[in-house]
Amino acid sequence: MTTLRVCALLAGAFALAGAAGSRTMRPVSQYLMSPDAEIALARSAAPASISNHATIMTLTPHGYTVAVKGGNGFTCLVERGWMHLNIPASWNLKIQNPVCYNAAASRTVLLYVFKRTALTLSGATEAQIEQTMSSDVANKTLPPAAPDSIAYMMSKEQYISDDAKSWYPHLMFFMPQADGANVGESWGADRPRSPVVYDPHSGVFHEPWARFFIPVTHWSDGSTAPLYSGT
Repeated sequence: MTTLRVCALLAGAFALAGAAGSRTMRPVSQYLMSPDAEIALARSAAPASISNHATIMTLTPHGYTVAVKGGNGFTCLVERGWMHLNIPASWNLKIQNPVCYNAAASRTVLLYVFKRTALTLSGATEAQIEQTMSSDVANKTLPPAAPDSIAYMMSKEQYISDDAKSWYPHLMFFMPQADGANVGESWGADRPRSPVVYDPHSGVFHEPWARFFIPVTHWSDGSTAPLYSGT
């Protein structure tokens, strides 16, 4: 599979994901999980050597709350479909993405998850959420990604969209935005046989960063993942 086809898959997957879901938010209760199940799913985002010592957060009707206090600076949680606002996947009940943010990302990138979730649960529309988020970025209420911000998405149970489903286990890197076509130059992203994929939604959302995916060879439980060649 070519890198361009991967980008097209991701872009198309998010655009189509809402077809099996709903164009409006369902009752909050339908997005909730049992605490034990959500803790286990959140931990699956990264190898146990990381997630067993991470802070674990679970979703409640009022937002995310700490379920397990960790000590290594990482924060693991399960993101829902409203993290894909601006595309029709927003309210898809199937979307459950376990993510583990490192300490730098927990201080900065994770604030966007909390803010968007709080707005969603308050009943804000997609347009209102985007307007508020963009305003908070502009007035620096929300910070840029801290240097060295990364996130693990290595769960075999991740459900990115109805099309991509679990895609590949991967790491996400949050980098300063660059200009247009030059955004991936310094990373060699989207080049033949390069393992680095530029997130096709960077620049679509309000977040002030460029995001790169690097697929890895194994799921967080150590089992072998489908090979991503980048060719």
